[in-house]
Amino acid sequence: MTDRLSPRDAVREPRLPAGDGVREDGGPETSRVTVVVATRDRGDRLAETIPEHRAHVILVDNASTDGSPEAIREAFPAVEVVRLAENRGAAARNEGVRRAATPYVAFADDDSYWTEGSLARAAALFDAHPRLGLLTARVLVGPSGRPDPISAAQAAAPLGAPPGAPGPSVLGFLSCAVVVRRSAFLDVGGFEPRLFVYGEEALLAMDLAAAGWWLCYDPSLVVRHFPLPAGRNRAARQRIEARNRLLTALLRRPPGVIAGTLASSFRESPPALWDVARSLPWALRHRHPLPAEVEAALTHLAAQP
Repeated sequence: MTDRLSPRDAVREPRLPAGDGVREDGGPETSRVTVVVATRDRGDRLAETIPEHRAHVILVDNASTDGSPEAIREAFPAVEVVRLAENRGAAARNEGVRRAATPYVAFADDDSYWTEGSLARAAALFDAHPRLGLLTARVLVGPSGRPDPISAAQAAAPLGAPPGAPGPSVLGFLSCAVVVRRSAFLDVGGFEPRLFVYGEEALLAMDLAAAGWWLCYDPSLVVRHFPLPAGRNRAARQRIEARNRLLTALLRRPPGVIAGTLASSFRESPPALWDVARSLPWALRHRHPLPAEVEAALTHLAAQP
């Protein structure tokens, strides 16, 4: 069975192989996963996290100016460094996925890494579940390892789990905590470049689900995340987040949801509406409403306390 198999056609569910595949010699724990890291001007953080990765790494640099691509290439010659001519934001990950030679790709930020055994476990789950398009992990934040709130929300399983799936269904995730089936990711177009950063995950989740792939949470997969305190330009981030929520709604959601998102975006950041207005012709050209079952799942999630 090939990795290009349509998720709707996959019916066989083979057993997971025994063991987690971790190598005792310190080498990569799996040859079936590539770790793609998108970065910009964060050489100091990369120096800390690159040694923690347990599979081949493709580092996609968003036109850094701090010399970090060259420093990483010299310090870690096994890392495949791809230097982009411009900052593509989250969509830089698309280039890493295109270059990957493995059937599965894990994303990491320059301040995160997957813990031992997680990537091999993910590869085994993908091998065993041909309808699986995305796995998201439990996220532990900072040196204390406090659980990220999104992990608790995913563990609550408000959407339940499809029969035979390896875990609860999700329709949201943190980009630094997912492994994707490479063919599924590329088939739906990856991360949308127009969204750039902040909230880019929502559209990808919708498109994978609309294509029939399972998106599941598995707490046995663990990501460590060490984010720095948020910057001072809170208003700029709110503007981008509000813009992206409204653009995503315009691209995929029904009129009632668009109206509600328009109102909330205006309350949060009135300038975001100007940004959306400039992209409105593009959004309308690329609008594809979701299948009824995916829209119903999103509605159900929105109603959760």
